[in-house]
Amino acid sequence: MIIMSEKGHSHTHHHHHTKAVLNRLSRAMGHLESVKRMIEEEKDCSEVLIQLSAVIAALNNTGKVILKDHIEHCIVDAWELGDEKAMENLNKAIDRFIK
Repeated sequence: MIIMSEKGHSHTHHHHHTKAVLNRLSRAMGHLESVKRMIEEEKDCSEVLIQLSAVIAALNNTGKVILKDHIEHCIVDAWELGDEKAMENLNKAIDRFIK
């Protein structure tokens, strides 16, 4: 599918790992719910931090899957179309993701 954004660039979006991303997000949400329950139950701070680190890792790994998929498909298509704005947007997204 060709997507034309409000900013005027177009490229093809192929989301090959949608199911895997959704599964990872569900897992991260489960971990986060667990953290919430732990706080409500006044669990040991060390245990909460360990569980919270699982949430952070799950989100980071989800981001890696999305980034890889975006580079391998969307950016390749945009590059072939000469869509320099897509490359600029990728650089901005990477800068924010890696903070």
